[in-house]
Amino acid sequence: MTRFLSPDQIAEFDRSGVLVVDEVLPRPVLDAVKAEYAALLDAMYDRWHAEGRVPPAGGMDFYQKLLVAYEAGCEWFQPMDITLPGSEIEADTPFHIGPAVFDMLTCDRLLDMVEDLIGPEITSNPIQHVRLKPPARTLRDSETTAHIMSTDWHQDRAVAHEEGDATRMVTVWLAISDATLTNGCLEVIPGKPRMYPHCPKRQTSIADGFIDESKARPLPVAAGGAVIFHPLTPHAARDNVSDMFRWSFDIRYNVTGQPTGRAHFPDFVARSRARPDTELRDWQAWRDMWLAARAQLSGQAHIPLHRWTGDSPACA
Repeated sequence: MTRFLSPDQIAEFDRSGVLVVDEVLPRPVLDAVKAEYAALLDAMYDRWHAEGRVPPAGGMDFYQKLLVAYEAGCEWFQPMDITLPGSEIEADTPFHIGPAVFDMLTCDRLLDMVEDLIGPEITSNPIQHVRLKPPARTLRDSETTAHIMSTDWHQDRAVAHEEGDATRMVTVWLAISDATLTNGCLEVIPGKPRMYPHCPKRQTSIADGFIDESKARPLPVAAGGAVIFHPLTPHAARDNVSDMFRWSFDIRYNVTGQPTGRAHFPDFVARSRARPDTELRDWQAWRDMWLAARAQLSGQAHIPLHRWTGDSPACA
């Protein structure tokens, strides 16, 4: 079978736990995601304008509308996210599941790349987010939404439940706009060390004193490219010190049949060479899975997303 990644790229990932790959998403997939989100924002913006919360859209583009809405206190992150939140879930908690995002998650080129790293039985893991990162200078002093800010150093295995610790998994960070040194690209400390203790800081973050940030390596990547990393590779995202938004998705894939680390959220089989009949091919079925999860979770006690508490000795 023809590989997407070269033997040298696979060896680099195995050695360092991180890999930057250009031109993963085909242009039609990238354009469809942008169009889907533009339509989603247009509908929300029109509603906010009707409520008197924002000025007329006029000739504003997608990013200008996001910024104007943010400055007006309009909440757009959770309605645009592709998962339910880690906070309390209500019966009407918004989220976005659409055909273009589904086509992105099941894109053959993307799955070919993942198959080279974890094998042909691939599940789309429910730990997934959109990240629309405004210029840092525009953020409110009280802002706490991790997915629109710089992020603290963490390991992806640590921000899931313990049941997923042995699961074979990769994170794929997809650039929808160029990710640069100035607009908040990822940075990593290469390697696959042990799991470090984490503490509830601004986000769930590696406890102080466990990593050497001088070893950090920034990872700029052009739109349509990807950063792939092992779940134990420490990583963070820089401040966006530019005047433009930075847009990305971070998604995960694991070997089918292994725990996702977030069992109360729905997963689906994205590819199966052994049983292609099990692959999910209907985006509406994916949406319905999330709607069912929301209905169930809104009627029960809150399930924390993370395992770490501030009373750990490492957090003292």
